[in-house]
Amino acid sequence: MFRRTFWFTTGVAAGVWATTKVNRKLNQLTPESLAAQAADRAVLAGRRIKVFALDVRDGMADREAALKDALGLSAPPPDDRKRLPAQRGRAELPRTTPYKLHKAGNEDH
Repeated sequence: MFRRTFWFTTGVAAGVWATTKVNRKLNQLTPESLAAQAADRAVLAGRRIKVFALDVRDGMADREAALKDALGLSAPPPDDRKRLPAQRGRAELPRTTPYKLHKAGNEDH
């Protein structure tokens, strides 16, 4: 009698466990749940990319400073060096085109 009760209880517990697992999995596969999971993963990927880009930028700045120190470019230039003249304003480009525009149409060449 106890043996039958034990196995009956074990079967009921296994059935409840399996039903709960299946229902959870089905709830995860609904369109709303899949959309929410995709949105969460996209936000997480964006954050990771941003952190990576900031790390790369910091690494580039560190490397640039190290190279400038190694090449002696970080020191200010001595005053006896010739200075470049100030930048002039840009000359405006001509508004006409240097070539002739052809009219659209059927032309025999």
